Amino acid sequence: MYLAKMDFQKVIKWAEDLMWAKKKRRLNSLERAILERVWKNYKYQEIADEYRYSKGTVKTVAGNLWKMISEELDEKVNKTNFRAAMERFYISNSKNFVQSNFNQGHIKICGESCHSDETPKNRSPTTPTNSDNIQPEKRHDLTSAPKLRNFHNCTNQLATLKQWILTENTCIVTITGLSGIGKTTLTRQLVADIQDNFDRILWRSHRKFSTLNALKTNLIEFFSPPQPKQNLSIIDYLRFHRCLIILDDFQETLTTGEFVSTYIPEYKNYGKLIKEIARSPHNSCLLLLSWEKPTEIANLETENCHCHTLQLQGLGKSATELLKAKKLTDEDRWLELINLYSSNPLWLNIIVSTIQDLFNGSVAQFLSYSYLFLGDLKPILHEHYQRLSESEKLVMQWLANQEIGGNISSQPPEFSTNNDFLGAIQSLIKRGLIKKNVSKEGSVFTLEPVIKEYVKNQSNS
Repeated sequence: MYLAKMDFQKVIKWAEDLMWAKKKRRLNSLERAILERVWKNYKYQEIADEYRYSKGTVKTVAGNLWKMISEELDEKVNKTNFRAAMERFYISNSKNFVQSNFNQGHIKICGESCHSDETPKNRSPTTPTNSDNIQPEKRHDLTSAPKLRNFHNCTNQLATLKQWILTENTCIVTITGLSGIGKTTLTRQLVADIQDNFDRILWRSHRKFSTLNALKTNLIEFFSPPQPKQNLSIIDYLRFHRCLIILDDFQETLTTGEFVSTYIPEYKNYGKLIKEIARSPHNSCLLLLSWEKPTEIANLETENCHCHTLQLQGLGKSATELLKAKKLTDEDRWLELINLYSSNPLWLNIIVSTIQDLFNGSVAQFLSYSYLFLGDLKPILHEHYQRLSESEKLVMQWLANQEIGGNISSQPPEFSTNNDFLGAIQSLIKRGLIKKNVSKEGSVFTLEPVIKEYVKNQSNS
């Protein structure tokens, strides 16, 4: 009865905790593969063939695993009796099998048979061997990633992302923001900083894959060894290796003309895959870059399913570095220019070009005009606007005509139901097109100056 209930994922969790307590590191991909394959009665040579190691390397790494586990279980464990030993241990400690308690670097698997803190086992410390430093062959494909470019100061954002991915082992991280806000540039720098922590890194864009099946096939082809022994899923590969998958332009999978929630038919099962990645045990990370926050991600975050979202808001005051590099004049007016264009690096670069061409680099002369110049920003903003539902466009037009923003209690008359109005507000927040300010009167929603000017022009055209 107990053997039927034995869950290998509990064994992996137990082994991860043990490795951390002993050596302050996680299991590497080869160690995880050995435990999983031996559990399924694979031979060392079969493991070596599948993961492209020598048989000697696999035996050495496995030997150190058996030594560590033997010390913890107080019995000799090897390839032959590993599963039986864990099943016996599970039976005697099944009530709290994976609840770990750490004391001075030793792992305690909770249960009545555990040694108390007052009477710890007398064990000689495990001596690291050369096999601890054996790393699986790394495979990094950044052919679809942009080149590293001049990177404006985003130290805080980088630190946050590294904390989520490397320390908290977050399964899915989403970086959202309007086009040109710096998602790709930030991510490219992040990958350069953390790539040594991953066995597999793959960068792809949804623009290049018309269907979910095409994307999944491409991912599996990248992860698969030259001669795979069986059909494995993406989740299987995320468990075998520590992977970092970067998928750009996520908004291309979502339907235009509707609230942010519906996938195009070719990606109708994408939400299921995202949930599976978030809820399955593994040490890999999926990094999504999107104009809009996916509904599944928002829901998973409320479930605390190892998901985090970073919404980029622009460069802030560090945008002055960009203006300085362009040799603009009237430095005392730079902050005004930055605020008008929301410190969006793409928007600022476009407007800087206009200032150089028409005003000889004078920010003061450019700002002397009584209207906000959009110029080449219009087609960029149009890409976002055309994705909106009719309800969202009505809300945008309503907000564009409010001097200090719109209160959620003052619903415009064009809406027949509260559901349409509130749904449109919520969807626009996920798109990053409206800002929420909290006041004594409640939530007040506003538009960025550039977006407000664009919507006014749309209403008048």
